[in-house]
Amino acid sequence: MSDVKRKRNVLNVKQKLEILQKLDNGESASTDAEDVLNEGNTVSHSAALQSVETLLDYMGQRGFDYGDITAVRKICVDIRQEMNKQQKQRLITDFFLSSKY
Repeated sequence: MSDVKRKRNVLNVKQKLEILQKLDNGESASTDAEDVLNEGNTVSHSAALQSVETLLDYMGQRGFDYGDITAVRKICVDIRQEMNKQQKQRLITDFFLSSKY
């Protein structure tokens, strides 16, 4: 049997503090912890967007149906909206974290 090392995901101090602050405020932090721990296992929004845009180029070159292309364009819009939403959340979080000190 070969030795397989499994990567252990560990929260850093800042991430632990953010989760503890949420718990102190009565908020649920379980999904935040899961999100942080799964960060290394997920595809970034920009990588996903690039892949979908590449798919659009391919579909255009191969003469795919307009409806199919429109559906893929909708995926691009959804990814961009999610990116913007997360950026706003980060800016708000950073603002409140920096204003506490």
